[in-house]
Amino acid sequence: MTDYTHRARKRFGQNFLHDAGVIHRILRAIHARDGEHLVEIGPGQGALTEGLLDSGAWLDVIELDLDLIPLLQQRFGQRPNFRLNQGDALKFDFARLDPAPHGLRVVGNLPYNISTPLIFHLLEHAGQIRDMHFMLQKEVVERLAAQPGGGDWGRLSIMVQYHCQVEHLFNVGPGAFNPAPKVDSAIVRLVPHAQPPHPAKDPRQLERIVRDAFNQRRKTLRNTLKGLLDAEAIEAAGVDGGLRPEQLDLAAFVRLADQLSARQPRDGEQTSDR
Repeated sequence: MTDYTHRARKRFGQNFLHDAGVIHRILRAIHARDGEHLVEIGPGQGALTEGLLDSGAWLDVIELDLDLIPLLQQRFGQRPNFRLNQGDALKFDFARLDPAPHGLRVVGNLPYNISTPLIFHLLEHAGQIRDMHFMLQKEVVERLAAQPGGGDWGRLSIMVQYHCQVEHLFNVGPGAFNPAPKVDSAIVRLVPHAQPPHPAKDPRQLERIVRDAFNQRRKTLRNTLKGLLDAEAIEAAGVDGGLRPEQLDLAAFVRLADQLSARQPRDGEQTSDR
């Protein structure tokens, strides 16, 4: 029998899942079915891949590590519902995958060093995606699922919750991986909204408002947003400029973004991007 041993590479942030109980619990949460189209990011040694293929779903996998490609091909290449894509998920064009008829279902044990930029990349394709199930650093999942008023509430929470419903499913200890990471992990489910609960006139302006507001999160909004909105505009949005950004909910940030949209020319606008 072929030996599939592969040494995890630090530069790829690899921590391979090996705990059978955790693997089964993740597969149950995903609940893949025949006829669905799944995308697995970073299959590694295939801990989840086999169970996903056994569901009968079509599975595209995206793997960056060239050394893992022959292992995955040898193990799963003869499966009719398997397709291997070698490349960087951060640069992958998900639009080239046919999401019909039910949308893509994206899963992955994501390397901690790329998890946040990869989630933002996937949000650009949210219209094609039915749901996402990710293994992430527990701290990141807590930020994704955070509510206003606490230290975890910030840019990641707001922008992901603008696009998706967030559900923190369960935590996973370091012992489930080889090598064991130094932090706890967690499984999160992200389900893109059919329609945002608080639609912004221009989501790009929401990104600008949120970024500037949290650049100096201990300062008040009238200070952090002064390059975008004056005190009068903040008040016109129904927001107290004396509050700190972590005290505002998503709806308030959307109102601020809509004020900015109303005051900005659509083309050739002057930005205060830093």
